[in-house]
Amino acid sequence: MTNLPKGLIVSCQAPVDSPLHDPYIIAAMAQAAVNNGAVAVRIDTPTHIKAVREKVQVPIIGLWKQIIAGSEVYITPQFHHAVAVAEAGADIIAIDATTRNRPGDEKLPDIINYIHHQLGKPVMADVDTYEAAKLAVEAGADIVGTTLFGYTAETRKFVPPGWELLTQIVENLDIFVICEGGISSPEMAKKALDLGADSVVVGTAITGIDLLVKAYHNNIANFYKQSKL
Repeated sequence: MTNLPKGLIVSCQAPVDSPLHDPYIIAAMAQAAVNNGAVAVRIDTPTHIKAVREKVQVPIIGLWKQIIAGSEVYITPQFHHAVAVAEAGADIIAIDATTRNRPGDEKLPDIINYIHHQLGKPVMADVDTYEAAKLAVEAGADIVGTTLFGYTAETRKFVPPGWELLTQIVENLDIFVICEGGISSPEMAKKALDLGADSVVVGTAITGIDLLVKAYHNNIANFYKQSKL
């Protein structure tokens, strides 16, 4: 069901407390990414998706991060969030497809079915384990991404990228596979493709100004602190 091209997908997001968390700035990031070769962009929140849609023609993988009490699922956790993402202009809806309980006790197969038949959109399943990937494919997901590897209780002891998870998915499931999470260099992106990924999502390493500056600052500050000892 997906017509997503193979290649580089840039995640254009910013922390909610950052001055970069602005629709105009996110749209500019997306436009810059597309101008330099990105085949698609991954965008959070309906407001940002709408702004990006006005600037780019490439596919938008849309999502809506929501913190809901009683559930650890936060990437487009419920169907009504998917509706808002679709109405904002997303071409593909990204959802948390881990095996964790969803808010309102909604079920993954139902959400995927609703997105397909009521919204007419393909689904990207963000997973953390091979089990979750397999269940997502069985439920009808069109794309599987390694997005949540390292970010759930089951995988928190691991550091992305999930090379082994990627390999398992590629070798055992007939699905469009995206490697997402922890890709911090062109060489790592190439490794993902060598392992069989159809596309690669890069976020922080390209658009994460807040986190990148903080990392540089902390290392430099530690250097000066140690030099005074």
